[in-house]
Amino acid sequence: MAQLALSLPVREALGRADFFISPANALAVATVGDWGNWPQGKLVLVGPEGAGKTHLANIWASETGAMILHAEDLADTSADALAIWGRIVIEDAHLIAGDHAAEVTLFHLHNMVLAQAGLLLLTAQSAPNRWPLGLPDLASRLQATAVATLTAPDDALLSAVLVKLFADRQITVPPSLIPWLVARIERSFSAARDIVDRLDRHALAQGRPVSRALAAELLDSAAFEGP
Repeated sequence: MAQLALSLPVREALGRADFFISPANALAVATVGDWGNWPQGKLVLVGPEGAGKTHLANIWASETGAMILHAEDLADTSADALAIWGRIVIEDAHLIAGDHAAEVTLFHLHNMVLAQAGLLLLTAQSAPNRWPLGLPDLASRLQATAVATLTAPDDALLSAVLVKLFADRQITVPPSLIPWLVARIERSFSAARDIVDRLDRHALAQGRPVSRALAAELLDSAAFEGP
């Protein structure tokens, strides 16, 4: 009898030891780590969903004492209250585009942090010149900001991401499963997250361990084609 697969929260490991460096992300990692040389003390970290932006931003915040804020909270937050931190991360900064209040807050925050020789790290899915910002002064400042890019994963990075995703869920898998999956799923972080989630739920529902046989069954089934 199939078991009910409960959707339990997954605690993601966000420490430096949990971040795998490969040629696909080495330059971005080095740029974030070299924060003493960021032009004007600011940087935009760009990459697709699941590329490791949040993980890398958390490492940087932990090592520099920075505060982390999500872009969606900017509209209801005072720039003066934020600026006192001096070192700030704004996650998913591209989401402020079109939100006038959020854009104004980021504009003032940007100016205040840099005026006091602070540091500002923004994460986003695209570079600022692609954000449809309504505030020209903010657009010009962000477009003049240095950009570090996390690119699509190579085999080594995709393998490490899969290992980490399984570990975050406390799932032990046979070593042979990782290269088998890498050769068969789309080369993206979102695909890695999707297959791990599906395998976890399928294994729970079937009362079976995660294995190559289970993965082959899932990839061949109609269940893999839909949510």
